[in-house]
Amino acid sequence: MTTTRRAVVRATVLIAVLTSVSQVLGFARDAVMAAVFGTSSSVDAFLVAQGLMNLVLGLISGAMSRAIIPTVSRAADASDSRGAQRTVRVAMTVTTLVLLAGSVIMFLAARPLLTVLASGFDPAAMDEGVRLTRIVLLATLFIAATNLLAGAAQAHGRFFWAALQGIPFNIVMIAAAGFFGARFGGAALAVGFVAGSAVRLAFQLPAVRGIGLSLRPSLRIRDPGFREMLVLMPPLVVGNALLNFNTIVDRAVGSTQGAGTIAALSYGWRVVTLVQVVIVTAFTTTLFPAFSTLGTPERREQLGRATDRVLGVVIVLVSPVVILLAVAAKPVVVLLFARGNFDARAVSLTSVAVATYSVSLVALAVREVVARTCLAIGDGRTPVWTGFCAMAVNVVGDLALGLRFGVTGLAFATSASMLLAATVLSVLTARRHRAVGLRVLGRTTRDVLAASAVSTAACWLVVREIPVSNAVHALLALGTTSSVCLASYLGVLYLVRTPALADIRDSLSHLQTKAPSR
Repeated sequence: MTTTRRAVVRATVLIAVLTSVSQVLGFARDAVMAAVFGTSSSVDAFLVAQGLMNLVLGLISGAMSRAIIPTVSRAADASDSRGAQRTVRVAMTVTTLVLLAGSVIMFLAARPLLTVLASGFDPAAMDEGVRLTRIVLLATLFIAATNLLAGAAQAHGRFFWAALQGIPFNIVMIAAAGFFGARFGGAALAVGFVAGSAVRLAFQLPAVRGIGLSLRPSLRIRDPGFREMLVLMPPLVVGNALLNFNTIVDRAVGSTQGAGTIAALSYGWRVVTLVQVVIVTAFTTTLFPAFSTLGTPERREQLGRATDRVLGVVIVLVSPVVILLAVAAKPVVVLLFARGNFDARAVSLTSVAVATYSVSLVALAVREVVARTCLAIGDGRTPVWTGFCAMAVNVVGDLALGLRFGVTGLAFATSASMLLAATVLSVLTARRHRAVGLRVLGRTTRDVLAASAVSTAACWLVVREIPVSNAVHALLALGTTSSVCLASYLGVLYLVRTPALADIRDSLSHLQTKAPSR
């Protein structure tokens, strides 16, 4: 067990490092886009085009790529490599056929859909949105294949190439925006997106060779592994549909609030989810195959203990970032984006989005971990049910607050929906499966809230004394505020003896210990 845990910790760190590099490049990509386009209607049109593409991609590919991991993990754990590969081939073939048909339909229906979902666009923005939608649809099959192959490799314990894929994608996008954006406008972003997606797929081929996976098509839909995936598919499809629907509603309402609203929300969300991608996704990516092997009834107690430890660690790690983003949103935005055409209005809108979105970060972390626990057990319905609740809150909030308060209302509606989803999902998982310890989670939450209150007050006193007018001032403000934040936050956690600190120290010790020879 210790050896397995050590392997998981090391894989998590590997993914975190590679993902961090990818995220740095992702911010460079967004900074280049911001400098070239600002918060213009071209960026709004590109983001709406991506959202429409996800109507096809998210419903099928996202569900397939998550359903494949428990099935293939169990087959690999049982040394049934032939069965695992057969399942992957069938999943790839069926997904390709479904997405191809869906992409053709979406290509033909792009304008009617945009007329409904981006009703606030003027005629020029509408024409550009239709054109960009039809371009980015070309990336659908590339992304679907990438997700499925990465999932298959992760189920076999191979994480490197999947974690690396964001790096070449972001490099291609930076080149497209920087070299061609000024000349070709939003089309440069759309073509760059397609080209970058193709490169991401190419980077999965070494992992495919490493696990000996054949990419020959197969329509043996009676394959037991594929049929097991189909059992998980309906709730996953509905869950992805809910997430996509929330994004579409956000952008539909945002399109009525003036040019740049959708772009500001996207930049703000990008900043807030950095930590989720680097820390939370790194944990869940490496743990999901391990969780899947603990999903059987006789090992449920082990799964519950593992979930409690991971929840404690991620809550402790992401909470200081919530504080920093909420209190020092403007310095963050100025440092990352304030150059070129990203003017004072863009800084103001994006800063509001960052500060308001920040409170959802812990909720995102909790929901991601608990949802993976449910899927490991074979329960896809509970995450979907909580998704319905979150969707209702988000839609009502968008219509009640977004139309009145613009960026603030839209971001607040999203944050409120995330908090509700995380809370309800944790309670239901604890009651139905006893896979989450509510007392343990409650103690961690209590300790973190106490530390966060002290740290927030200290950071606010510091940041209000530092004017931010350029990147140098922003860097000074962030450096000072971060130091105060971490010192006060960790000091309180140490005084109250939060158990998660011991888990973090234990994980760090595993990195320094050599694995035993085999």
